[in-house]
Amino acid sequence: MLTEDELALLEAIRETGSLSRAAARLGRAPSTISHAARQLEARFDALLFDRRRYRLQLTPAGHLLAQEAARLMHDVARLTRRVKQVAGGWEDRLRIVTDEILEFDTLLPVIRAFDKLESGVSLRITHEVLGGTWEALREGRADLVIGATNEPPAISQLRWAELGRMEWVFAVSPRHPLGKATGPLSQQVVSAHRSVVVADSSRGTGRGYGVVAGQATLAVPTMRAKILAQCDGLGVGWLPRHRVSTLLKNGALVEKAMADPREPNVLFAAWRGDHDGRALSWWLEQIRQPRLARRLIDGLPLPG
Repeated sequence: MLTEDELALLEAIRETGSLSRAAARLGRAPSTISHAARQLEARFDALLFDRRRYRLQLTPAGHLLAQEAARLMHDVARLTRRVKQVAGGWEDRLRIVTDEILEFDTLLPVIRAFDKLESGVSLRITHEVLGGTWEALREGRADLVIGATNEPPAISQLRWAELGRMEWVFAVSPRHPLGKATGPLSQQVVSAHRSVVVADSSRGTGRGYGVVAGQATLAVPTMRAKILAQCDGLGVGWLPRHRVSTLLKNGALVEKAMADPREPNVLFAAWRGDHDGRALSWWLEQIRQPRLARRLIDGLPLPG
């Protein structure tokens, strides 16, 4: 390993082309710089400096060492910042997993606000679906999950907070066979038609909401894809009421009364009690604010 002084020496000689100018830049005597350069060559047992010309130049071996030295200087500086960052209570990185039912757009203002803290914490934001969200926390792939559904499972040192409730509507395309159906629809009637579901990303047994045993399904990757598929008459199913409010108003979707209405879903934020850092605390403080929590749950209405 090179010391910081040796790294600075190589960089100064490479840029100035002179031992005396390198010495002036580093605030040291030329004889000290010359001695350090020869020690560096002896240490690597290689000719690093071409002293045959008026301008001091690096040999190919010296160029290689200088290039790698510059990279190392950057890495050392970055490591120093990261060590100070973590020593100051900030995490090195924060892994956030959102349930896919939440829209990433609603998190953009929060990310911008976090950037203004200049904490140095790297954010990694990914999404899972249904059981996959809790699974990411259980398996240590997430420090914080946002928008998880269903009751919190048994996870060591689990901490959680309710974000709020998401309202649902059973909606179909007016072109779908159920589009003109009247009266509350029974499960038996619905089961004769294909259901559109967002595929559970859990590695275990996936599940879907509102699917009757034996019912044909079309599994899609996102809630937006589910909404579009149902607008196109490719299937039926439950949709977040606020997200499809515009589509219901303009007739792209038709709301159907159900014999067995679906209860609102409680959405959770969750984290592990053994994880304690300033970034996590900041994010928890933000998502606990009622206005942001409501915006996360409502999402953005899909335009007609």
